[in-house]
Amino acid sequence: MFYFSLLERSDESPVSEATTALPTAPHVLEYPYSRSVGPVLGKFLGGLKAGVLLGVRSPSGKVLCPPLEYDPETGEATGDFIPVGPAGTVTTWTWTSPRQGQPLDHAFAWALIELDGADTALLHAVDAFEESKMSTGMRVRVRWREERKGHVHDIECFDPESAT
Repeated sequence: MFYFSLLERSDESPVSEATTALPTAPHVLEYPYSRSVGPVLGKFLGGLKAGVLLGVRSPSGKVLCPPLEYDPETGEATGDFIPVGPAGTVTTWTWTSPRQGQPLDHAFAWALIELDGADTALLHAVDAFEESKMSTGMRVRVRWREERKGHVHDIECFDPESAT
């Protein structure tokens, strides 16, 4: 009730800044727990550490990369791991300027890349150097980090095949 009465005051009786200031309190949002990646993503990340890209076969026969534990169409468990890539085809992309925390320190493309042998696309950076060198349907190849740790960042980015 008091809140509404403050809003309904006329211009003859202005509300001071001190009267309308809302209280604040510091708050830190955190998740103080760890989560295992599970058997499917764990094997995928192990493959990245070894310099191998893995997909997983769904019950319908599609190869999903990145792999999922369950088929997104049916909810059934997925099956065998299948090596895919290391090259693929850009299915769509967008050009971006460099920003702090991104994988490259210069302009690059974020792209969905359908790796050879996969039926789904992986989102990653493509280092084409110039926007004019990017196109849907272009072929790209993975560029691995020298030191790999079993993390998605083990893929430094993808390079246009003509540049490799």
